[in-house]
Amino acid sequence: MRLTSKGRYAVRAILDLTFNSNGRPVRLQEISERQKISLHYLEQLFRRLRKGSVVKSVRGPGGGYVLSRSMDEISIKDVLVSVGENINPAKDLVGATDIKSDTVEFILTKTYFENLGMLMQEYLTTTSVGDLIRKARGSDLPKGANSSILESSGFKAPASPNAGKPRDLT
Repeated sequence: MRLTSKGRYAVRAILDLTFNSNGRPVRLQEISERQKISLHYLEQLFRRLRKGSVVKSVRGPGGGYVLSRSMDEISIKDVLVSVGENINPAKDLVGATDIKSDTVEFILTKTYFENLGMLMQEYLTTTSVGDLIRKARGSDLPKGANSSILESSGFKAPASPNAGKPRDLT
């Protein structure tokens, strides 16, 4: 898996949208200015995110974009798949038939990367936008981050003592 700028920008934009929504639509121009991402590029990403049912658009004065579902119902995998990211590290191993081999090394390598792909898929599927928002809410923000955004957004820190801890996927 090679996460491109398309995937990273899509996740950043969705997090920005979630932080700044406060129940109202957010304009792409606002996200563009805050995240330093080209407005034209964001328009392309949000077209795909809308088709992937991650966001929905609101027309008219005060319009913009909102999440199409609760932040806890949108996984990071949903965001990445919507914008066309390849999240399968074994994809290139099952290429052309002339490259395939029945050697032990090929089979071991293929199996290893298929298993890695399953773990990555599970991690991306079980991590929601809400998980990342709560993690940011409960940790020190980088210098220059606007902490008032988090506080005014009404997001509550997780109640579970295990929330925010890495998950054991083995």
